[in-house]
Amino acid sequence: MDRGIPTEEVLEAMRHSATPVSYLVGTPRGRLHKMEQAFADLPWEKARESVEVKLLPQTGELYILARSTGRMAKERSIRKRRLKHLWRRLAELQRQRLTRDELLLGAAKTQASAAYRLVEIRLPSRSEPVRPETFTYALRKDKLREARRREGHYLLRSNLCGENPAVLWQYYIQLTQIEQVFKTLKGDLSIRPIYHQKDSRMEAHIFVAFQAYCLQVTLQQRLKALAPGLTPREVLMKLAGLQMVDVHLPTTDGRTLILSRYTQPNQDQALLLKQLSLTLPDQPVPRITPSVSATGSKPRRFVVKTF
Repeated sequence: MDRGIPTEEVLEAMRHSATPVSYLVGTPRGRLHKMEQAFADLPWEKARESVEVKLLPQTGELYILARSTGRMAKERSIRKRRLKHLWRRLAELQRQRLTRDELLLGAAKTQASAAYRLVEIRLPSRSEPVRPETFTYALRKDKLREARRREGHYLLRSNLCGENPAVLWQYYIQLTQIEQVFKTLKGDLSIRPIYHQKDSRMEAHIFVAFQAYCLQVTLQQRLKALAPGLTPREVLMKLAGLQMVDVHLPTTDGRTLILSRYTQPNQDQALLLKQLSLTLPDQPVPRITPSVSATGSKPRRFVVKTF
């Protein structure tokens, strides 16, 4: 479970239930600050490539301080980007000669997120205009050093006291994989919003989205082996140009000859199909419709639909 979800009461019940439940949960950042001294003298152990851990046994539990160099680089990049954006926004507000009531920092604070705490801002009093002398801001270097020291660090707790640290880290990484599943379902596969009014239709909508996700995972695994570097989204975008075309040709006796044909793949599409060992089916056989007098309507001449 992610941090903030389980309460102490829930964890206590899991530890002492009739059938004990194993758990591995993230802890809030504040607890890391409180336990920092307890971890200070413990040695780092290598859990896997680019991941080190410190283990602190407690009564019935094990606290794991993990440090990931990959996560450290990601968090540092995010913080630098948000801090630069906040700095530019504050400079713009400083030059705009606003009144104190017009000085709105809510949007800047929301976009900066945790980076906002790294800047000390002095607002003018109600009787003062907004000028560079009255509206100032400065980087809180002590807070920045503290943030840099904790980049890429996770504090986990578990009742799997005898488990290998590498296995515990692998368990926790599954959480990010599950989060990516929901992100894909909500984004690429559009499981939300659901406009259906009946429970059966809602369940069908979710079932179809889950089936689509299973196909996407299958494609992802196939790409790992045959076309590494490509994502399922990129493949689908490349193959979206393949379309099925129905060509309607009138005959002399009033009927219509329908030729269903898919468009020929371009060079990139042909290379991708070959790399994935996929073969397009044969072109469909022609069809003939009844005469216009028999149907009472005139068929459309040209129809394009997604393949």
